[in-house]
This record gives sequence, C-alpha cells and structure tokens, in this order.
Amino acid sequence: MAEQSTTPLVGVIMGSASDMPVMEACTAQLDEFGVPYELVIASAHRNPAKVHEWASTAASRGMRVIIAAAGKAAHLGGVVAAFTPLPVVGVPIKTSDLGGMDSLLSMVQMPSGVPVACVAINGAKNAAIFATQIIGAGDPAYLQKISDFKAAMAEA
Repeated sequence: MAEQSTTPLVGVIMGSASDMPVMEACTAQLDEFGVPYELVIASAHRNPAKVHEWASTAASRGMRVIIAAAGKAAHLGGVVAAFTPLPVVGVPIKTSDLGGMDSLLSMVQMPSGVPVACVAINGAKNAAIFATQIIGAGDPAYLQKISDFKAAMAEA
C-alpha cells in the first residue's frame, strides 16, 4: 500500500495472486505518483460475495477509481462496475490460451450501462497513469504529478 495513514484513492483488485507479477507495474506507478491505494485479491467466480462487499463499499470508503485485473473470462471488471458508481479501469491479463485476447474481449464487451475502461493486455502501468489522470481531473496536486510525468517523458 502506498501510504497506510492516508485513505486509499484507488482500489486495485485482481482475480488471482498469479496476476501480481503483472500488477506490480501498476502499484509501482501509483507509489511513484504518491497515490494511496488498497490492494485486494478476489475472484468474481470464486469469491463473489467478497467482490460484492468490497466494490459496493469502495466509494463510501473514499476511493475514486478502481483498477480491476483478470485473465481468461475476465468478468471481474464488469462485476465490480455493476456494484460501484466509481470508474473502473480493466487490465486484461495475458493468458496461455489466447494470449490475453480472451481477457481483453471479455472486458471491452460490457453491456450498455456498465462501462469498464480498458488498457492494453498486461497494461498495468497505463492503468495506474489513467487512474491518476481521473483523480487529477478534480485534484490539482495529482494533475501536477501527471503534468510533470508527461514533461519528463518528453525530455527523455
């Protein structure tokens, strides 16, 4: 977790502990920006009650964005989006079956009214950047962090 004494602004949820190597790019980027986050592992299929409880209380606990990572059928982002008014950013995880296309298509084909924004397959770093941009739209400190980040990229 970025800063334990600060209310998490981003919720990071993944369907399996095996997703953690990919999602370390997300948490590292959130740490770099100083964005406090909460990390939870819960499968939409194996732990639906836990996912429901966590997602449905995220906004009341102060979160502003949720990042949901999953592979294969990848229903986690959509399930989370069904239970929260917060924006949800999906990270499709590369799989051995279809190289992550199964995950990607599961995330981007949400029904009308249940949107899930989606980054590239294994695009965990971009999910963190996008989440910070969303927060930055209403928080000048995080907007400045994004501006500084983009300026540094332009200089490289």
